[in-house]
Amino acid sequence: MTLKNDPKQVETSRGVTTVPPLVCIVGYAGSGKTTLMVRLIDGLVRRGYRVGTIKHDSQGGRVDHPGKDSYRHKAAGAAAAIISSPRQIVLISDVAQEKSPVDLLPLLAQMDIVLAEGYKRAALPKIEVYRPENGKAPACKGDNHLAAVVSDAAVDWGVPCFQTTDVAPLVDWLVRQFGLQKSTVVRFQQPS
Repeated sequence: MTLKNDPKQVETSRGVTTVPPLVCIVGYAGSGKTTLMVRLIDGLVRRGYRVGTIKHDSQGGRVDHPGKDSYRHKAAGAAAAIISSPRQIVLISDVAQEKSPVDLLPLLAQMDIVLAEGYKRAALPKIEVYRPENGKAPACKGDNHLAAVVSDAAVDWGVPCFQTTDVAPLVDWLVRQFGLQKSTVVRFQQPS
C-alpha cells in the first residue's frame, strides 16, 4: 500500500479545500490504541508537525455536561454550539448521520497529518495495535487498507510491524510514507 501524501482535495459546502493525510489507529478495546495515539502525537509534534486527531465514539457519549452554558445552548435548540477560549475551540453540532473521518477532514485542513482513533471498518489507511494476550483475533489482518501493525508479538501480516515500546521508527515511517511536509502556519495578532 502506497501512502504518499498527494494533496487531496475534497468538495465542501464552501468550495474545494485541501486536506491533510489521515491514518486510523485501530484495534480492540484494551489493545493500547490511545497509548499509541498519545505517543505518535508527541513524536510528530516534537519534530515540528501539526497533528489533528479524531476519536471515534461508537457509543455516542456526551462531551458536554448538564449545567454548562454550551449544554444549555444545545438543550435550548441550537443546532451547533462552539466553545471558544484563548487556547482551544470545541464544536458541538447535530448531524443527520454519523460522519466518516473523511467528512471531518476539512475541519482540520491546517494540520500536517490527522490520526483517527477507531474506524476499523473504514476504507482508509490503518495501523492496527494487536495484543494477542487480549484473547481477541486481529481486527484488520488481511484488510486491503491495513498499512502497518504495532505489536510486541512476532507477526507477519505482509505489512511493516513496529514494537509498542519504541514509537520513533513508526513516526519515521509515517513521515516517509506520507511525505509529510511541515506547515507554515500564519498567525494573526489580535487587535488590542
